[in-house]
Amino acid sequence: MTGARRSAGRVVRNIVAALILVPLAVVIVAFAVANRQVVTVSLDPFSAEHPAASVMLPLFALIIVLLVAGVVIGGVAAWLRQAKWRRTARRLEREVADLRAGIEELRQTTGIAGGSGAPGAAEAPERLQLQAPMR
Repeated sequence: MTGARRSAGRVVRNIVAALILVPLAVVIVAFAVANRQVVTVSLDPFSAEHPAASVMLPLFALIIVLLVAGVVIGGVAAWLRQAKWRRTARRLEREVADLRAGIEELRQTTGIAGGSGAPGAAEAPERLQLQAPMR
């Protein structure tokens, strides 16, 4: 890609991101203003009147914290599920590096230039000389 194409692609991505993020930010701010009432989050299943562990915070803060926690948990789960593919990619990268090193070693031992094709292409074989027919 040329530099002009890259910068044009970057500009388009920035515009698309702005078209998505600005309305999302407006919705989040409107949600926070509309849900300012304080709620009590109790972590004690046995006593509803006097919970041993409880937190009082605005409803919008609770929902935003839960959304962030869900995104983090989902990201960690996806990262863990992709471990097999990352391991395979690293193994294949090592194999490619080993094969490239082997090809370079073969080129050096046979005297083949880096851009030539088949083995023996660096030096032309001797031409056969036909003998004159004997009488």
